Amino acid sequence: MPSQPRSAQPTTVLHLVQPVDGGVARVVTDLVRAQTAEGLRAVVGCPPGGTLGHTARAAGAEVLTWRAGRAPGPGLPAEIIGARQVLHRVRPDLLHAHSAKAGLAGRLAARGSLPTVYQPHAWSFDAVGGATGALALRWERYGARWADRVLCVSDAERRAGETEGITARWSVIRNGVDLDHFRPGEPDPDRDRALARAELPLPADFPADGPLAVCVGRICHQKGQDILLKAWPELLATVPGARLALVGDGPDTERLRRIAAQSGAGVHFAGAAADIRPWLRAADLVVLPSRWEGMALAPLEAMACGRPVLVSDVSGARESLPPGQGRLCLVPPEDPTALAEALGRLLAGPRLLAELGEQARQHARTDFDVRRTTDAVTGLYHELLGRPRPLNQERISR
Repeated sequence: MPSQPRSAQPTTVLHLVQPVDGGVARVVTDLVRAQTAEGLRAVVGCPPGGTLGHTARAAGAEVLTWRAGRAPGPGLPAEIIGARQVLHRVRPDLLHAHSAKAGLAGRLAARGSLPTVYQPHAWSFDAVGGATGALALRWERYGARWADRVLCVSDAERRAGETEGITARWSVIRNGVDLDHFRPGEPDPDRDRALARAELPLPADFPADGPLAVCVGRICHQKGQDILLKAWPELLATVPGARLALVGDGPDTERLRRIAAQSGAGVHFAGAAADIRPWLRAADLVVLPSRWEGMALAPLEAMACGRPVLVSDVSGARESLPPGQGRLCLVPPEDPTALAEALGRLLAGPRLLAELGEQARQHARTDFDVRRTTDAVTGLYHELLGRPRPLNQERISR
């Protein structure tokens, strides 16, 4: 049988991705699921390991191995060659490169030979300092020429790029979450919280009805759990019954366990969780003291479950919060004292937490539906390709 003409084949999108866990992996999986449902051919090139290969395949993508490390280094030439090989095998209509490493290798491999979207998911130069940070910024300025669109997940992320001298064709499409998946388990928040805590393997010294803060995220320098642990003894001085659960794992886990052992009672390392919803629902407050972000998913997921959040004032944070909550729910990054004071104000006020949680739930349902996000990204693809979208697709109104 003769091969199908290229023009008659479905539009093929190659997602080149280095992080195989965490928020980037969830964003890519959501995009793949929506694009496959719309009739696009989605291919994911990513390193082995982690969750992305499995979840992307289950969402309908073809998954190919692209070997790449998180940090820059001597392996970059091989990573570029590997990206070029994936491009040659897939022959995509459009390349969507996610994160700094994929943005670097993917753009050097393609060099403008096909429509290219680069999505930093937080800027590389925020993650490193010194000579490495300066080199990362020089690359971002230079590499923008090989992106038909630089896609940011918050206005703050775009402004940060512009401020640092990156000249690009910009789009801003905010992250979203699956509101059917992330939602309160019970209409009554108190009952929802009690049932969630009963499900979880909480330590014996965690009171069933005591104030519980939960931090969800990869345990690493970016997410700032070390800042939270430095703040914790100050918090216990004002709210002695407070408890903290750190949900996730990562390279800093053992070091932070040692810090926690010296910081006072009431800190539990829960490890990675296949389903974080019970932890979110068990919380009185979800806290994420990141050093940098584009727009973190964990606060959006917590709000969708009806839980208030306390976040550091990094890119995307102000845009995540309900109007008016910034005064209470934002703290300066890398400031343990300010974090402890904010934790104390919130955890000591259950009625305030209930009010903030309801505002958060309504805000998430209004502003952060993942269907709106994925629809906008697919619309961007069609714009760059100069192809009309099929008219028979049902889409959420923007």
